Amino acid sequence: MPASAPCRPVRSGEILLVEDSIKDARLIREVLSEQGHKYQLHVARNGEDALRMLRGEAPHQDHLRPDLVLLDVNLPSLSGIEVLHCIKSDPALKTLPVLMLSTSRADRDVSDCYMRHANGYLVKPASYDAFVELIELTLHFWLERSQPPPRPEVS
Repeated sequence: MPASAPCRPVRSGEILLVEDSIKDARLIREVLSEQGHKYQLHVARNGEDALRMLRGEAPHQDHLRPDLVLLDVNLPSLSGIEVLHCIKSDPALKTLPVLMLSTSRADRDVSDCYMRHANGYLVKPASYDAFVELIELTLHFWLERSQPPPRPEVS
């Protein structure tokens, strides 16, 4: 990109992180805080809670629709792939950008996610610096550079 290219202003954004690892959730929260992002991070520890948040069901009636969903593949009870399927099958949610997060590089996991219309599949790096870089680049692209889908009209 040329140095003279205009930069879109950083927009504030709502992120739903669906992650059962307290360590990974804390790390993402720290990255956002340290980098001074305006993003609001909401964390669901399991798939059922994530779907309640996305659908505005009790106790999440006031939860805002996220601009980006970061979804762990390996969740207890309802897997990330099952949550992805529910999101992409719901007309009110299917346009949400959903990025899968996993330590797995298995072809089957990657394929299953894309077959269920994931917008991306990110492998969690083992090193702290690489993890920070991955999160930074991902948020920069999805929340600052890409054009988000229009918000559905509220009836």
